[in-house]
Amino acid sequence: MSTEPHGKAQAPNGEPHNADVTFEPVDVQVSTIYWYLVSLGVAVAISLFACVYIFRFTANLAKESDTPPTAAMQQMTEAMSQDKKDEMQYKDIDIRLQGVPGHPNDGQEDLRQKIAADKAANETLGWIDQTNGIAQIPVSEAMKIIAERGLPAMPPAEKKK
Repeated sequence: MSTEPHGKAQAPNGEPHNADVTFEPVDVQVSTIYWYLVSLGVAVAISLFACVYIFRFTANLAKESDTPPTAAMQQMTEAMSQDKKDEMQYKDIDIRLQGVPGHPNDGQEDLRQKIAADKAANETLGWIDQTNGIAQIPVSEAMKIIAERGLPAMPPAEKKK
């Protein structure tokens, strides 16, 4: 039991008073939260502009460093019909995940068929564009010709301004 009278625990304005306990006048500093949110918004905006700048810089760098197509490839695409060009764009590819349950095709069999088709294409002899003198010969024959004659001299590349 306390020997002090109960009346001393209250301040003159009627609020409870204890010498060992203090109260903060305001629990949360609202202005600090607002300043934090404003600085966070500014940081996000600066990051956005930095990302846009970096993206544009890398896109321009990739465009400038991209090698132009060879003369043979340019001639081949100029002589192609629009249907052939559309076929080269791979618009109608069926995207498949091989090996998942319920998939009808065997991934290993597809790979064997792809390798066989690539070998057949590499061993084909024929004209690609007879009017422009573009022919396809087997890879082994092309390697022999290059070994005998060497690679043709390349014209000097034009300097970009």
